[in-house]
Amino acid sequence: MWNAEATEAFCIRFLCVQTLYLIQERVFVFVAKNMFLTYIFKNTGADPKIKRDRTSVRGGSMKKRIVAIVLATVLGAVGITGCGNTQATVESTVQAGSEAQTTQAAETTTAAAESSEDADQAAADEAAALIDAIYVQERTENTDKQCADAKAAWDALTDAQKELVEGENADPDYFGRDTGDASKDDPRNQDEIGENEILVVSFGTSFNDSRVADIKGIEDAIAAANPDWSVRRAFTAQIIINHIQARDDEHIDNVEQALDRAVANGVKNLVVQPTHLMHGAEYDELMEAVETYKDQFASVKVAEPLLGEVGDEATVVNDDKKAVAEDLTAEAVKTAGYDSLDAAKEDGVAFVFMGHGTSHTAKVSYSQMQTQMNELGYENVFIGTVEGEPEETACEEVIKAVAEAGYTKVVLRPLMVVAGDHANNDMAGEDEDSWLSQFNASGKFDIVDTQIAGLGGIKAIQDLYVAHTAAAMK
Repeated sequence: MWNAEATEAFCIRFLCVQTLYLIQERVFVFVAKNMFLTYIFKNTGADPKIKRDRTSVRGGSMKKRIVAIVLATVLGAVGITGCGNTQATVESTVQAGSEAQTTQAAETTTAAAESSEDADQAAADEAAALIDAIYVQERTENTDKQCADAKAAWDALTDAQKELVEGENADPDYFGRDTGDASKDDPRNQDEIGENEILVVSFGTSFNDSRVADIKGIEDAIAAANPDWSVRRAFTAQIIINHIQARDDEHIDNVEQALDRAVANGVKNLVVQPTHLMHGAEYDELMEAVETYKDQFASVKVAEPLLGEVGDEATVVNDDKKAVAEDLTAEAVKTAGYDSLDAAKEDGVAFVFMGHGTSHTAKVSYSQMQTQMNELGYENVFIGTVEGEPEETACEEVIKAVAEAGYTKVVLRPLMVVAGDHANNDMAGEDEDSWLSQFNASGKFDIVDTQIAGLGGIKAIQDLYVAHTAAAMK
């Protein structure tokens, strides 16, 4: 019976033997020739010197030929010796080659993967740097280009690369988070204003749905109440303006741009309506900006922010604070599914309204809001702040107060004009330092719910801004 392995071994062995015979024959001829020449030279006296200008056979010198023949003889001997175990040698050689190729392939793959990872991170870092460059409060002549460059860099990333974006302020959510449809908003940056303008000034938010419901909601209400006046918008936070422009290509004026636009359009009578909660730092900066433009208009009037005058002490309240307390609480109770605040109280529910907080002297406004809640008999309503200023409004203090009052269920809702970053992240976020997480982690409550909605979306609050605008026009 024919055996393939045996046949293969025989063929290899045969080739080895034939090669050795050939080598031996060449060596014999070479040695015999040299012995004959030596004999002739010695007996005839002929010059044994070989001419050096003679072209060597196959391009090599005599010495090289001798070395080559000797090496060939050795190799032949090794070959014939190994022929007795040809199959094992072949298999061992093939295996070694295969292992070498596998190792080389693995090393190549690893190097390629590392190179690809480095390239991915470099692309992500470039996008992060461009985002950080526009996360600033000052607008420059380069801002528009920087916004466009940041978006272009982001769009060029793969999904995997986008997850690697991380900078001082940059992260995948900057461009990647879905905050709603920006096309539903109106930047209100049109020209052809006319002589009478109401400039509604807000801090701003990059959360599209909240911007439409809260800020645009207030602007629309003011516009509807004042058909003979042009309503325009300005944001005080350039960081937010840049974010919206880069991500959604929506261009919103900052205060300086809006005032320049008013001057360029020949506005004579300007009414500024801040949507800020109180007379805080943002309000003060707005007043400084308006003051520098006053002489360019026939008249400039500034309306009250939402909570009206501050007052000096925590016990000082006013009609604006009372109206906000009532309207916010009524909306929260309704959203929670209760017929009244008392019904929620009987069910063990406490409402916590979280404001921003401030180191400004206007921080007393939060204490005044708690006073107002108490005076209204809203025993299960508590005021807190993200910044923990005043101190009694810090998250841990509010948790303690609610627990000591015996409530087992909590509803968190922002005491802010918009439900933007603070409402979505600081209040209702998944991070361990969010209010939702801290209330749950305390172990003191059975249920902790959130309502992500800004004050600006409440009809009664919009009407309060309309009233403030009307009062300023008198």
